[in-house]
Amino acid sequence: MLGTRDIKRRIRSVQNTRQITRAMKMVAAAQLRKAQARALAARPYFQALEGILHQLAGEAGGYAADLHPLLQPREGRRRLYLVITSDRGLAGGYNANILRLLLEDAERYRREGGEVSYMTLGRKGRDFLRFRHLAIRGEFLQADEPDYELARNVARELIGVYSAGEVDEVMLVYSQFVSVLVQRPTVQRFLPLTVSEPKGSGGEKKMAGSKGGAVPAPRAEYLFEPEARKVLGDLIPRYLNAVVYHAMLEAKAGEFGARMTAMDNATRNADDLIDTLTLSFNRARQAAITREIAEITGAAEALRHISG
Repeated sequence: MLGTRDIKRRIRSVQNTRQITRAMKMVAAAQLRKAQARALAARPYFQALEGILHQLAGEAGGYAADLHPLLQPREGRRRLYLVITSDRGLAGGYNANILRLLLEDAERYRREGGEVSYMTLGRKGRDFLRFRHLAIRGEFLQADEPDYELARNVARELIGVYSAGEVDEVMLVYSQFVSVLVQRPTVQRFLPLTVSEPKGSGGEKKMAGSKGGAVPAPRAEYLFEPEARKVLGDLIPRYLNAVVYHAMLEAKAGEFGARMTAMDNATRNADDLIDTLTLSFNRARQAAITREIAEITGAAEALRHISG
């Protein structure tokens, strides 16, 4: 059993750790508010940009694969993963969940006869892949606030590798921000792009008619200058930049949410451990006092017998 001095030393150590975890929780909470606001504010822009892209693909006419090289599917079996993780740890299972999903998806693709390579955005993913001696085509580090210029550089690198014919498919692996307590790891196809026809004759939106049933909602018509194909060609790189930036915003919000939750749990565990150690200290001190009283009583009784 530990002595009172050892228990007091452990209590002080846990108290110091609790101060650190509590401070990290407060910092993560402040960062989370900003990251969450940016991620939620960017979603409408990204959705609108995606809608415009699909509308343009429909207006341009012809098969989507013929409109732009980045829309053309390939028969090859070479896949590149962009893995978005954090630069720092102490975020619970945030990075582990992303990397576990990555390995599962990559292993499934290999079993189907595919070839896999990786690109990393974040130190944790880079170190994980290096430790396992897996092929890394490129690596980027993050900041606490996602930078659009970094997203554009990453997207340019991915587009360059794909356009050069070095890979046949590019996937994004990151964590979608659902709530402070929930971050959902996901694998998303980046290249080749898949666009669908705008909602038209087959799947148009419906609106109530004056008599019986629904009638097709009127479809807006647009005039493009220059032509739709030219606008589509200029929009696709911008859209891909936005895809990477959107993934970075979602991942960063999820990281801060996971870190805040992990530090809150660590602080609660430290409180519980301090309570347990304090109880052990009180018991040890009571046992020491009882032992000393017994020794004093025994010595007094022995002296009484000797003197008597």
